[in-house]
Amino acid sequence: MDKKQIRKEIKEKLQVIPQAVFKKWSSDIATHLVNTDDWKQADTIAITISRGTEVDTKAIIEKGWEEGKVIVVPKCEPQTKDMTFRILESFDQLEVVYYGLLEPKENETNAVSSSEINLIIVPGLAYNQKGYRIGFGGGYYDRFLSKYDGRTAALAFHKVQLVEELPIEEYDIPVNMIITNEQVILCR
Repeated sequence: MDKKQIRKEIKEKLQVIPQAVFKKWSSDIATHLVNTDDWKQADTIAITISRGTEVDTKAIIEKGWEEGKVIVVPKCEPQTKDMTFRILESFDQLEVVYYGLLEPKENETNAVSSSEINLIIVPGLAYNQKGYRIGFGGGYYDRFLSKYDGRTAALAFHKVQLVEELPIEEYDIPVNMIITNEQVILCR
């Protein structure tokens, strides 16, 4: 299957997860994540603002704030397909931009360099056991990760987003671990 087919299939599977199950699985993933050494040792954590059928990141962000961690969220530059991470201290510092994504308001947030980020939670639709992923098709994270040498993790619903086979291209960079509602998978 090609990436387009896999994206379509996973999106369809995500659409039919009952709301109660979605909440429980998201909560289980958050619990597994905050119990990893990577989370505990990180001072600055990069994470996206989830939407729709993505694993809910709101509680994870709030837990980070509660623990005194610096939470940074991406700001995309569609012209260059680059992205920067900006410090988020409140959900009020977000605005809706391209494709309905919530991003940090530039006039209310400060950018951080990639070297300041200890852990990046990399979004995606499908993952294999080796940590390779299919994202949403923009390529922003692949470009960013090619210049990043810190720790990476992905959040996934175990029986829905983990797949046996993925088409892998030479610029694809696997994550270090995948946090699911059932377990933590160490990839490399």
